[in-house]
Amino acid sequence: MPRVLVVDDDPMVCVAIEVCLQRQGFEVTVADGGESGMRALDNDIFDVMLVDVFMPHMRGFEAIRVFHERAPDIPVIAMSGYAFANADRAPDFLRMTIELGASACLRKPFTPQALIAAVNECIAKSAPSARLSK
Repeated sequence: MPRVLVVDDDPMVCVAIEVCLQRQGFEVTVADGGESGMRALDNDIFDVMLVDVFMPHMRGFEAIRVFHERAPDIPVIAMSGYAFANADRAPDFLRMTIELGASACLRKPFTPQALIAAVNECIAKSAPSARLSK
């Protein structure tokens, strides 16, 4: 059963992602911020991580960078409701996460289908190397 770590400070988002992924057969661990996500990563092995870009304390950018450094073989999916890719002169925060090591990005709100597709795609791409390192 694939294991997913969800790191987001919004409990409603966490519950929605958890329920959606559990219905698809994933084992889901929820962390309410960067620090608790790091503790979860230290204690368990995951196949993919979903990390919110904007969180209090350890910002998502920092969390994505640190998660990627600590576990470079585990794909990170960055999530944000503050992705202003279409706004003039506004930074594209999700694109910036790719430079920090994220494998994929999801703009909130996203559909269950988009979530499942992103998770499955990341797991499929990393499966051979992840299985060798476990």
